[in-house]
Amino acid sequence: MLKLCELSKSYGQVQALDALSLEIGEGQLHGFVGPNGAGKTTTMRILATLLKPTSGTAQVNGADVVRSPAEARKQIGWMPDFFGVYDSLKSWEYLDFYARCHRLGTKERKQMTDRLLALVHLEDKRDAYVDSLSRGMKQRLCLARALIHDPKLLLLDEPASGMDPRARADMKSILRTLREMGKTVLISSHILPELSEMCDSLTILDHGHLVFSGSVAELSDKMNGNAPLIIRLQEGCGGETVERAVACLKEMPFLQELLQEEPYCLKARLEGGEEETARMLRELIRQEIPVCDFHRAPMNLEKVFMEVTGDA
Repeated sequence: MLKLCELSKSYGQVQALDALSLEIGEGQLHGFVGPNGAGKTTTMRILATLLKPTSGTAQVNGADVVRSPAEARKQIGWMPDFFGVYDSLKSWEYLDFYARCHRLGTKERKQMTDRLLALVHLEDKRDAYVDSLSRGMKQRLCLARALIHDPKLLLLDEPASGMDPRARADMKSILRTLREMGKTVLISSHILPELSEMCDSLTILDHGHLVFSGSVAELSDKMNGNAPLIIRLQEGCGGETVERAVACLKEMPFLQELLQEEPYCLKARLEGGEEETARMLRELIRQEIPVCDFHRAPMNLEKVFMEVTGDA
């Protein structure tokens, strides 16, 4: 559905985007994450045919965004981070206006307007003036506007910005529905935990460079090797048993750090992978140390984001 090849954009001496190559398949919810100034919005604007790249190509469902912008626009629904609304219009009038811009017929306009208001959970606000809507409702209305011509690809720049928890939950529900409808959605944000809850896959940018692209599970696997092991012993097994466990672990040549956070809970950081982890557990069991829990500490996605973008 979406294919970027060596896409670059520079402003004088500033390289906003540097040789970005990426492919996103049909029906994916793909997160585009990075710190402010990473190149996310620049990429979005190029894809929306609002900005020309310095070099490289971008195709939307086979249409080149530079050579065939009119054809590409038919495939794209664009929701910028600062969306414009007309306060003097009712919700249905606002969508009807944009449907007219896309030359939809009278019957088709009404059907599409009703369908989209229901999709974004605003059917009860059909006759409400736009200026009376909450921020979250306005964002959902603008999402409906981006869908008015039934595009195959949605470009959403910070769609959950400023939303309260309930409004975020509504947005996630709508995005899942769009995926079920077969839409491809590219969502940008600078908040990794937020996108990890919404998306099937992620791309992380930093200073215009791609530093990671893949599923949330792949990101977890990539970073999980740095996570410490949590070793919990049987409650009440006694101080002598804990001391034996500590002595056992300290004999491991690959052990880097060992902490006792609670009376029966140890945290070990080691150099190596699955083989070393399995060896550690085998040795504890061989010495009949009552291990009740043995697992990697869960990922802190904010910390992962800092590490991946080199800001840790």
